[in-house]
Amino acid sequence: MLSGCLSVLFLIAAFSLVAHSSPLIPRRIPHETRRAAPFGWQPVRRAEPSTILPLRIGLAQSNIADLEFYLSDVSHPDSPNYGKHWNAAQVTDKFRPAAEAVETVRAWLSESGIHAQRTRLSASGGWLLTNVTIEEAEALLGTEYYVFQNAADSKEHVACDSAYHLPEHVSKHVELITPTLHFDIMKSRPMIKRATRPGFGSGPQIGAKIDKVFNDLAHCDEQITLDCLRTLYNFDYTFVNTKKNSFAIVEYTPQTHNPSDLDVFFGNFSKSQVGERPTLISIDGGVLDSSGSLGESSLDLQYALGLVGKNQEVLLYQVGDEVVGGSFNNMLDALDASFCTFEGGDDPTQDGIYPDTALGGFDEPENCGTVKAADIISTSYGYDEADLTPFYMIRQCNEYGKLGLMGVTIMYASGDDGVAGFGGVCLEPNGTQALGASIFNPTFPGGCPYVTSVGATQIAHGNPVTAPEIAAADFASGGGWSNIFAIPDYQKSVVQSYLREHPPSYPSDIWNSTGKSRAFPDIAGNGVNYTVAIDGEFVPIGGTSASCPMTASILSAINDARLVRGKSPIGFINPTIYSEPFRGLFNDITTGSNPGCGTDGFSVERGWDPVTGLGTINFPKLLDAWLALP
Repeated sequence: MLSGCLSVLFLIAAFSLVAHSSPLIPRRIPHETRRAAPFGWQPVRRAEPSTILPLRIGLAQSNIADLEFYLSDVSHPDSPNYGKHWNAAQVTDKFRPAAEAVETVRAWLSESGIHAQRTRLSASGGWLLTNVTIEEAEALLGTEYYVFQNAADSKEHVACDSAYHLPEHVSKHVELITPTLHFDIMKSRPMIKRATRPGFGSGPQIGAKIDKVFNDLAHCDEQITLDCLRTLYNFDYTFVNTKKNSFAIVEYTPQTHNPSDLDVFFGNFSKSQVGERPTLISIDGGVLDSSGSLGESSLDLQYALGLVGKNQEVLLYQVGDEVVGGSFNNMLDALDASFCTFEGGDDPTQDGIYPDTALGGFDEPENCGTVKAADIISTSYGYDEADLTPFYMIRQCNEYGKLGLMGVTIMYASGDDGVAGFGGVCLEPNGTQALGASIFNPTFPGGCPYVTSVGATQIAHGNPVTAPEIAAADFASGGGWSNIFAIPDYQKSVVQSYLREHPPSYPSDIWNSTGKSRAFPDIAGNGVNYTVAIDGEFVPIGGTSASCPMTASILSAINDARLVRGKSPIGFINPTIYSEPFRGLFNDITTGSNPGCGTDGFSVERGWDPVTGLGTINFPKLLDAWLALP
């Protein structure tokens, strides 16, 4: 079961606690542990005992161990229930925590001096909330809180030390408690790209101004354009059922775009779309500010809009205001009220908390279940797994699975640093992230088994657009094996085949060689030398930040074709694309690797591999295969 996947942890140390002998004190066990603070953070002093913490206790969800089964039931082509997606009420009811969980945790709080009038239950029933002092929290959780400081910007943050503990009878009813081990990594480290800082993001790689822009297919190895992509993936489709079909791109403030750049781009590559704009869906104060970072959003929107064409609306989920920003959980809150952190689910140390009363902040309640999830949602951002705690990631990953149950395709970029984390950071044996370390550092959410992880390819320099692509060589496409999540059933066969036929020669102590963990990416797409308009000029941009929204755009056409025929959206695609009926329908990539951490990384081979997944989109073949499904 994926939600109980801590058994496959590669880097989380085993931890034991000797209980006090007093019969009045129940045996306490470590609930969450952290081997090292995230990259750049160091403890500088103990936290003040009187400081108030908004303690949020995430209750264990009912039936969560069966999420993979439920998801496969509506997502595997061999299932009689394929495409029969659940509605939001069904999902909420199925996973609502049991009354026993609520009663047990409330009783523990009361016995610990946190009386009932100080606690409240969230609207979804999933969270218990209470305000406590640092002194109370330390006694309650058997831990110590420190003020940590970030070396890059001197930002301070309060978090507990290496572990917190719960009574054994309580622990089984709790997923996680915040704020504890979790850090505001998002603001100090941008998301998946080579941005100016390491961190919350896979920033795209932006090159120098292009002096001469080509509009023909003869230079696709130097400059990728809309026509290059259409040719590469045999993509020739006009959207029809656009009122039912929906497709969204997620951006996180301060990432933004300049609308006039869309017209510069369309004026050169798709003149009929001049004046076209995405539909802005503001989440927690998300705004378009042309003074922000333009690379990611410009890349995503110019190619998403250009590929789907003028008939199909593209939604822009702009998350977070200009003061606090936002996180994946803020986006999930807006899509699903049962997850809503306004009622207690957000980690105030990890996620943007609203209302934001700072000058210029979003001073209204956060968006809570107010946004209908699009059929396909593409996100080009991510973390390193080592930035977060396992329970935090598992909780979020399960939410992606719930969206899959409702027919939503969630796609994430796999990262741009090969087997290393963002910025080339790898792991030391003690779990510390460092440049020059040797242990592979996988990304999240790409390693979540309930998302589709997208790697990157390119046209080899000097090759025509008709030649087979290779794995991205201008940067290293992220991929490998998760240290957190168990391998899902849908990919066991191909992953075991890769490990059997092409066993990596690296020592088992620098990568998760067990064969029992989630492997990624699932698929890939071209991600090198996209011609993008920024501030009125064209520049080359690359990264899995490019390949992910591009691939999502093409898959949106398959949704359109199915909806025209009265069928459901493709939903969570992983069980389908790994299935026998889809074998050989992707363009297999057989050349390349993804170096990092002082190694050559993993090799690209025939069939699935941990660099390019199953390969790139072959639109006509995949369209026919999906239309053949009910």
